[in-house]
Amino acid sequence: MTHVRTSQFYPQSNGKPERYYKTIKVECIRPQVSLSLEEARNQITEYIRYCNDERLHCAIGYISYKAKLEGRDAQIFTERDQKLEAASEARKRKRLEVRLRFDCQQISTTKANFNSLTQ
Repeated sequence: MTHVRTSQFYPQSNGKPERYYKTIKVECIRPQVSLSLEEARNQITEYIRYCNDERLHCAIGYISYKAKLEGRDAQIFTERDQKLEAASEARKRKRLEVRLRFDCQQISTTKANFNSLTQ
């Protein structure tokens, strides 16, 4: 690993670390008021643990960094696909049941109207 210096007052040349610092400021430091340096360090440490272990990241398919590094991404995607398929099938069954009930009600209403007209 080599040390690279960037231009002063030009954050574009150092974009990823700058974005990281902004995220920590916006999501961790500013919402929580730290009364001491030690408390601030503890909050940042806890936030970094949360980001690595629990937070879902859109760039890697809405899984945590930890899950990606452990190689569980394929398993998570498979489980998601199965859940989505099951939910889709449940919605199809429910729509079919509603449609059948509606059709039965419509048929009985039509028969009642027909019988009242013929009498």
